[in-house]
Amino acid sequence: MLEQVDLSAKMSKEEYKPLHDELIAKLVVLQQEARKKGVGVVALFEGWNGAGKGSRIGDLVYELDARATHMHVLSNFDEEGAARFRDMGSGVTGFEPLMQEFWQALGPRGDMTLYERGWYTAAARRLVYTDSEANHAAHLQAYRRAVSEFERQLSADGYVVLKFFVHISKDVQKKRLKGLHDNPDTAWRVSDEELATVKDYDEIYARYDELLRNTDFDFARWTMVNGEDKRSANIAIAKALVRALERALASGPDAAAEAAAAKAAANSAGALDQADPRDRTPEETERVMAAARAQATEQAEEAPLHSRFTIVKNPPRLADIDHTLALTREEYQEALKREQKRFAELELKMYLARVPLMVLYEGDDAAGKGGNIKRVAQAIDPRAYTIFPSPAPTKVELAHPHLWRYWTRLPRAGHVGIYDRSWYGRVLVERVEGFASPAEWGRAYDEINEFEGELEAWGALLLKFWVAVSPEEQLNRFNDRQNNPDKQWKITPEDWRNRDKHPQYDAAVDDMFRLTSTPYAPWRILESTNKYYARVKALRIINDELEKRLGL
Repeated sequence: MLEQVDLSAKMSKEEYKPLHDELIAKLVVLQQEARKKGVGVVALFEGWNGAGKGSRIGDLVYELDARATHMHVLSNFDEEGAARFRDMGSGVTGFEPLMQEFWQALGPRGDMTLYERGWYTAAARRLVYTDSEANHAAHLQAYRRAVSEFERQLSADGYVVLKFFVHISKDVQKKRLKGLHDNPDTAWRVSDEELATVKDYDEIYARYDELLRNTDFDFARWTMVNGEDKRSANIAIAKALVRALERALASGPDAAAEAAAAKAAANSAGALDQADPRDRTPEETERVMAAARAQATEQAEEAPLHSRFTIVKNPPRLADIDHTLALTREEYQEALKREQKRFAELELKMYLARVPLMVLYEGDDAAGKGGNIKRVAQAIDPRAYTIFPSPAPTKVELAHPHLWRYWTRLPRAGHVGIYDRSWYGRVLVERVEGFASPAEWGRAYDEINEFEGELEAWGALLLKFWVAVSPEEQLNRFNDRQNNPDKQWKITPEDWRNRDKHPQYDAAVDDMFRLTSTPYAPWRILESTNKYYARVKALRIINDELEKRLGL
């Protein structure tokens, strides 16, 4: 693709100014239209060292509305840290997964986010620090998958994704880098090692060209930019932005997505309310349940038939859960003490190996998730873990892709992240309550599989628990909470209303098991009608999987 760039092309000032002014006038208006309609823009600038990426971004930012423009510069690379992770041999690639930095920097829909170097450069840096040819190939495949998934998810979620590659010749690169290197005021910008890379220009050219060809996706095309003439470069960038925004704004809104977003926003603001089901007559209850069963059938028919990811043989089903499993108090106390001691010892080894552990809890209301989490957390140093709750998304979170709030809530390598509900809200509560459209929650299954695959490629151990309680025991716990002043904070009118939606939730849970039980992140059932049994089982699974992960 690099051969397409005519580096000899020069644009005169007389030709440039009217064309530039016309394009910028359009772009300024389009940016405001995009803000109103919630169309986000992601623009990535990659290219050669010394190609002028920063200058091109500077010329563009000068013309844009600063209130709706975000700028992210690729973080410095810790070569010593990368080498340490490689030499540990624990399968962890860094303190954070490759794409976390770029998710964190992402502005909301309606705003423009500019990346000065990004995920392609970051992946290339990490690939230098792989410990074998086989691992290099595996990481290369994982990184290619990660960047394409990032760009495709953004494109599907209301963002326009543009990628600019600023190209220059070998002679121009050498001249520019040497000029910066030899000037005392700019020498800090070009190290001796960076200057020496000019001799590898031809080899790097071939790698860049292959990269560009392999990542020129329909949903995120590359625009080649002549970095040797700033005027033609600025025009190419402005033209691409104008064309992309005009197409996006002309396509019109997704009515179903807009209706779901409005309902989700009302829920976030606490504006939704429903009648308390305990005030109904038996006849009214039967009508409500009949409607719930009909909606469950309809939603199940809208769910994907299969995942494009490999799913484990015989994933869990709610109908197969054995609610009779139990431990006596004496059995529980003995087993709990043993497993907590075991976890405390394993967590220290996990920390030294810098393995991130992520423990995710979903489940029925009043199933005992909080008590289960408490017994896991109390076994280890409180500095070693973070508990991430998942309340209703905030206004800012709703303005981003649904996984953004979790990309920004990951444990660092060697630490534990415990999730009290999780990213599965997209295919559970948002599906049942209509906070996401069928198209949105339908594609979320594989978006989640992609997310979890990236966590696994990073080196994380992800354990997913479904905490199950029988309907009869759930009702007993609800009544106990309602009648006990010390526990009333645990019960809300929404908990009572959710019992009306058992049919929808049961269908949603079984679809979730069926479509997201991958070999690297299978679902595990914690039978919690007897809480003692579930608490010990969770710790035992965590310990067994940690031993396996650490090779003990």
